[in-house]
Amino acid sequence: MKKIISTDKAPKAIGPYSQAVLANDTLYVSGQIPINPETSTVVEGDITVQTHQVLKNMGAILIEAGFEYSDVVKCTCLLSDMNNFGAMNEVYASYFITNPPARAAYGVVKLPLGVLVEIECIAVKA
Repeated sequence: MKKIISTDKAPKAIGPYSQAVLANDTLYVSGQIPINPETSTVVEGDITVQTHQVLKNMGAILIEAGFEYSDVVKCTCLLSDMNNFGAMNEVYASYFITNPPARAAYGVVKLPLGVLVEIECIAVKA
């Protein structure tokens, strides 16, 4: 069974995709970028500020679907500059305190709207 997950507490999709899709007990959260859902604009600030916003957006989607950060089993992090990896990693670690998920991190040429970071995740209800 497939269910589309959507919340006003995270940015609306800016293309032909859903914020998240729940399939059985697995939630697939689309890549989140640092858009403030109240203003629909990219948050101003460095990688730390942007990473916090990305993970807050992800958290709002997780909550809407009945999940928590602790249910996340895999994340993929995209960075426009790998020099920001350490600072992104510090913020990331504050959201995944115990038993962090598996993860991949990539440097990419460019991200939507010129943001510094995008993170997607998969969460599972055990």
